[in-house]
Amino acid sequence: MERVEYIKPDFPADAFAGTASYYVRYRVPYPGALLRDLTGRAAAAPGGRLLDLACGPGRVALDLAASFREVLAVDLEPEMVEAGRREAARRGVGNVRWSVGRAEEAMAPPASFDLITIGDAFHRLDQELVTRRALEWLRPRCCLAILGSSYGLMGGREPWQRIVAGVVQKWTGRDPSAGDSPGRPVPGSTPEHAERVLRESGFEGVASYPHFEPHDWTIEAIAGYLFSTSVCSRNALGANAGPFGEELRAALLAHDPGGNFRGVMKFGYTIGRKKG
Repeated sequence: MERVEYIKPDFPADAFAGTASYYVRYRVPYPGALLRDLTGRAAAAPGGRLLDLACGPGRVALDLAASFREVLAVDLEPEMVEAGRREAARRGVGNVRWSVGRAEEAMAPPASFDLITIGDAFHRLDQELVTRRALEWLRPRCCLAILGSSYGLMGGREPWQRIVAGVVQKWTGRDPSAGDSPGRPVPGSTPEHAERVLRESGFEGVASYPHFEPHDWTIEAIAGYLFSTSVCSRNALGANAGPFGEELRAALLAHDPGGNFRGVMKFGYTIGRKKG
């Protein structure tokens, strides 16, 4: 079998600085049907423990918290963790423990979790190390799930999506077809790659499950999502953030004065089980 080429990215520690509020408001939640399918396949014991690595503001941790006795949510960005705490308080979720730190350096006793999740962040982690440590942290027959979402804003074929891609390219210099552009697959983020990593690491029953949903976008939501990314954050754009937002709005309104734009979002997860 061909050996996996693990991704060891070198992202700045502050890559998502200043994006947390946009992340909470404009990142589309994982569909409930997908999360129910995931927990059903994982078959985690009632009253178990969940570890959510690179949790951001808790898109996975908060939506799955009701299915677990305790959730540990870890993220490198203090701003993201604080946003998660505020969102947990707003939603009345009290069983999540938040921690600032690298996923690769999380500390936990062996066989102490019933499910480990990584949402839209696997490409930013040392994949070989994280999957090896996940095997240590999981109880026998429990699962690691790697979730992903594709917004389609940069790679879609609709005229409005091409307009968004053009504005982003103008203000960032990023080729819309490149892997590091917002909404495009980046190296190490595809389900096929995740499957290879999990199998190589020793997980069994590895499989991926896609989920597609139509989604109606407003101009505010398109801009808000882009500001939640590392490439188009207000920090990354600097003084150009205002003109970028204005041009994006004007270009989209010129295309459709009604200001509503329909696309299809792709969600999914890859899951693997620790041997018993």
